[in-house]
Order: sequence, then C-alpha cells, then structure tokens
Amino acid sequence: MPHDIHVTVAAIVQRDLRYLLVEENVGGRLVLNQPAGHLEAHESLVQAVVREALEETAWEFIPRALLGVYHYEGPVGITYVRFAFIGDVGHHHPQRALDTGIHQALWLTRAELMARVADHRGPQVRRAVDDYESGRRYPLDALVSPA
Repeated sequence: MPHDIHVTVAAIVQRDLRYLLVEENVGGRLVLNQPAGHLEAHESLVQAVVREALEETAWEFIPRALLGVYHYEGPVGITYVRFAFIGDVGHHHPQRALDTGIHQALWLTRAELMARVADHRGPQVRRAVDDYESGRRYPLDALVSPA
C-alpha cells in the first residue's frame, strides 16, 4: 500500500511548435515541468488545471481534451496520479506574479526540451510530450465530477 497518494493535474500546450513549460525551483535546483499542481478540495480536475496553469504561467488555459492519466512512484513512498490535459492558451496576464518556486514560464521546441532532459522534473515531462505528439486524446466528458 502506498504511503501517500497525490492527485495532480498538468497542462500540455503547444503553440507554434513550442511547448509551454515552467522552470521551477525544486530542492534548490531549477527543473523543467509542464504547468502542474495538486487538486484542491472542492474543485474538479478541469478547474484545477485551469487554476494551476494561470498560477504558474500567467496564461489562461482552455482545456480541450484529456491526454491521459499517469501513475508515477515518487521518492519516499509517494505515489502520484497525474491527469494531463491538452489545451490552448487564451489571455496572458504578464503583470501577474507567478506561484512561489516558479522561476519563469517559457516556450520551448521539442528539440530544446529534449536537449535539457537532465533538467526535467521527472519522466512524466517527456512522456506527456511523446503522447501528445502520438495523437493521444480523450474527451473531457470522460471525467465525471460530483453533481
């Protein structure tokens, strides 16, 4: 039985052949990740990914599809269940302060992202890009929220 289970969400956005990513401080090291974070009480998974993307990038995220549900065994007995969403960005709020720990939001090509594999927060960063490029898509209505 896992020690602790964390439900997380991630926003996968590609625009002009570039992916929206965040450079964040984790354990004193700058790493690359998709805009992502934890599901909070009383919000749907879609609400969570919209909120996290805005907090981490200052871009309004518009979910279009579910990319997949990913299970990852992290360090010290933590299990992550990550719901990755594909979408577009709407309005940008450049004056908005980014979440604590977020150094910057940036747009990278696949080649630029893969050149920095050592900086990825975890294997889920590359996996999401690979799955996105393979054409994987699931309808948002596959997710059922409480009435």
